[in-house]
Amino acid sequence: MLQVDKDTFQAEVLDTQGFVLVDFYGDGCVPCEALMPDVIALSETYGKQVKFVKLNTSGARRLAISQKVLGLPTVSLYKDGVKIEELTKDDANKTNIEAMIKKNI
Repeated sequence: MLQVDKDTFQAEVLDTQGFVLVDFYGDGCVPCEALMPDVIALSETYGKQVKFVKLNTSGARRLAISQKVLGLPTVSLYKDGVKIEELTKDDANKTNIEAMIKKNI
């Protein structure tokens, strides 16, 4: 799973063709930490069809706001640089993330 930041987000997510799943998380976000192993497991299952990246919003607040990320954890699915679906807070769990991937790929 690729770690991106405000300097690499454009190239790795917005300028990428195909599907990119972004796990937005923050320092000290306990639900984010709990979700991370599930997202990593999904990346091992779907990594050939979807590029998985994570962004720590603690160092990229403006970027997070520009992507309309207002709560954490947030998991967004992009296709060809456009956000097509998003799960946030309690909805961001392994079952829902996997369903979102399967529905779109």
